[in-house]
Amino acid sequence: MPKNDNMLAILWMLNSGVKMTAKQISEKLEINIRTVYRYIDALCASGVPIISDTGHHGGYSLLNNFIRAPLLFDMEEKKALLHAAVFAKEAGSPLSEALSSATSKLKMYSNQEQESILSRHLAGFEVINRMGDPSLQPILVELEQAVANQFSVEMDYRTSHEEQPKNRVIAPYGMVYWNNKWYTVAFCHLRNEIRSFRAERILQIKRTPSLFKRPEAFSAREFFMQNLLPDLVGKGGLISLMIEGRSEALDDLCLHWFLGHHLKERTANQAIFLLEEKSLHTYVPHLLLPYGKSIQIIEPQSLKEKLVAVASELMEYYQR
Repeated sequence: MPKNDNMLAILWMLNSGVKMTAKQISEKLEINIRTVYRYIDALCASGVPIISDTGHHGGYSLLNNFIRAPLLFDMEEKKALLHAAVFAKEAGSPLSEALSSATSKLKMYSNQEQESILSRHLAGFEVINRMGDPSLQPILVELEQAVANQFSVEMDYRTSHEEQPKNRVIAPYGMVYWNNKWYTVAFCHLRNEIRSFRAERILQIKRTPSLFKRPEAFSAREFFMQNLLPDLVGKGGLISLMIEGRSEALDDLCLHWFLGHHLKERTANQAIFLLEEKSLHTYVPHLLLPYGKSIQIIEPQSLKEKLVAVASELMEYYQR
């Protein structure tokens, strides 16, 4: 840990009101005891009123809680921050290293009793996420910097239906973490419109000297969700999908990120959705197939036929 961080840590330890020896400080910070003496001398020289008591119960303490921090977290806030850090780290946050450093300081600047409480609350708290690709981290860091400082980036990007990547210059307006994947919402100069790009499909990225100005009150989240789940209110040509089945299966369908958005009515053993024809016949059969006999499509008949076709194609594939 850098010298300044260690000196600040010593201040916080002493500010807890507990008298500490140089040996205790050195063990907590994992530094040489002579280094502790040097830091104490430097703090005293800068005007910090550190009191040194000798004898069996001696040690260092601060005069009248010298530090008056403008912002102090209570125990619930500290627990919330540490839990949030676990979520962010598991999501592959571009600031993972800084998060680890921040949480270490948060625990370090707590007294012994507080640190024990925090450790107990973290001991049984786990977040399981799929392992992210380490090579994605530099890309996420570059995107985060571009969003914050509003500079355009040049990238080689490969879409799902293209074998060769295309070079694009984009102005990243924001970043979105959705369904275990990172995206950036950006103005694409190649297409001359705002689009979303999946971070894992960015093969190379570098900043450009060109700056941009993000549209006022622009929300990357709202743009992303609007494109993912467009508003169908008042739109014609919608088809009613009626499904019956076990309540737990219907509950799961109604909570699905896609089908739940189109839910119209739900009863104990039935759910009705309103969808566009393309979505109904393209995506829904694959969503319903894993539910097997726990559900039954009542209408439309065309979806039943499509589901039979998908299941038959899958059966033929594995019978080869």
